[in-house]
Amino acid sequence: MVAIADTVAIPEHELKFMASRSSGPGGQNVNKVNSRVTLQFNVAESPSLSEAQKQQILTRLATRVSEAGVLQVVSQTSRSQAANRQTAMARLAALIREALAPTPTRKPSKMPSAAKQRRLEAKQHRSQLKQQRQYHTNEGG
Repeated sequence: MVAIADTVAIPEHELKFMASRSSGPGGQNVNKVNSRVTLQFNVAESPSLSEAQKQQILTRLATRVSEAGVLQVVSQTSRSQAANRQTAMARLAALIREALAPTPTRKPSKMPSAAKQRRLEAKQHRSQLKQQRQYHTNEGG
């Protein structure tokens, strides 16, 4: 069971693990042991998540989720397959936790009157400079 939040948990039977040869540390061990772990979680068809949660995950993690709705996490930091499996599950939990976190509402701020005054004065000054640069002719055409 992968605990995401107090109310959300994903059972391990919904996760699909695949092992392959890692490109990470390990010397000759890399050439003979499948220590890299790829974890796949089908967000779109998960019975553990509500429809609203699925939509939120799919929109916030759109760059990491395939068209079929599968979220993929790869771990190859360790020489051990078991350690990489744990790392991949922890990374998945962190990703989903972050995606399900509520977005803080923006509080509109008011521009200080002194700043507004400074801006208007700067505009006035700039306008005067440009008017002084203009070449005036009194000829009619």
